[in-house]
Amino acid sequence: MKSSLKEADRRDASDTRRDDYPTPSCRQPGARFSRRSGQAIPTFGTEQVMTAEKNYKQMKLLDEPAFPKKNLLKQDGTAHYYGRLLSGEKADFYFKVLLDSMAWKNDEAVLFGRKIVTKRKVAWYGDQEFEYTYSNTTKKALPWTKELLALKKITEEITKETYNSCLLNLYHSGEEGMAWHSDGEKDLKKHGAIASLSFGAERKFSFKHKESKETVSLYLEHGSLLLMKGSTQDHWLHRLP
Repeated sequence: MKSSLKEADRRDASDTRRDDYPTPSCRQPGARFSRRSGQAIPTFGTEQVMTAEKNYKQMKLLDEPAFPKKNLLKQDGTAHYYGRLLSGEKADFYFKVLLDSMAWKNDEAVLFGRKIVTKRKVAWYGDQEFEYTYSNTTKKALPWTKELLALKKITEEITKETYNSCLLNLYHSGEEGMAWHSDGEKDLKKHGAIASLSFGAERKFSFKHKESKETVSLYLEHGSLLLMKGSTQDHWLHRLP
């Protein structure tokens, strides 16, 4: 766990995406929605909510979204892959919006007294100025943008869960990724849902059981949604190789 950020810039690019899949770019911005505990009152205003409602109603979904038929994990957790939710046009639109308008910064961590800066970039948004701490660094959430609120609403509609924060990750190529880890920050709601929207290049995503070492892998498509909930973080690690 301690070495995950150090290893993130040394990804093996082999077998991370399929060459025959048409994507806007080799880049992959992703939005990870979650719920922080102990906070209930949002700081964004009524105008932002109304704009998000309008954007949501105008959002074109696929005619037949691929709703999950079964749990990807055989035991000790729940993970559903919904496939592509957005039409190609809308997925391309949000791909560009996330690339161009998010407050991207290179991720930083302090490991064994040494500051590490990764090529991967992150951005952090939420209902309030939530603090997000890991590897001895703390980040504060920025106010929602209208586009993120629209994406949050569709995610809540599909998953039947609620979210109050979003961590965005930007991977510039298949050489960047994230090592094995679980999302166990103390501020996250215990056994709460974590929903990840992916845009851009198709990438491999893997789970590994902490005890049996069983692995489960899938490919995250452009405009797709993956949901993890229940005791998944207690028993499974995940990575973007």
